[in-house]
Amino acid sequence: MRPDRPLLGSVACLAAGIALIVGYCQGATTLSAAFPFTASTLHIDLTTNGPAVFGGIGLIALGLLLLAWALLAAIVSQIMRLVGKDDDRYGSVRDREADPDEDEPYLGSLGLRESRRLDEPYTGSLGLGESRHES
Repeated sequence: MRPDRPLLGSVACLAAGIALIVGYCQGATTLSAAFPFTASTLHIDLTTNGPAVFGGIGLIALGLLLLAWALLAAIVSQIMRLVGKDDDRYGSVRDREADPDEDEPYLGSLGLRESRRLDEPYTGSLGLGESRHES
């Protein structure tokens, strides 16, 4: 179970819900900063009217549900890795092993030819301790 798609969906829904509520609101915000920090105040007064109320609340609720699903998926994924039953069907391209009997693992299937094996260094390449002009 991979948590990336539900997490992306939850961020999109939460952002859209907050944007609807704040975009269609009327209100005032005041900030009073004072030296004794106990006297500092922040007052936010938001009033949203119309269909943005139900749309914003619905999108925020859907975003929170998807966020909870992503959290559960991440916990299950980490437990499966800890147990050793990692179901990583979508591994990276570098992790995939080439067929050892096949000379051209990827290019041969496309009908292309390659003059060197993939594990050999490039022709003319030098190692760290080598110099091109040795005397």
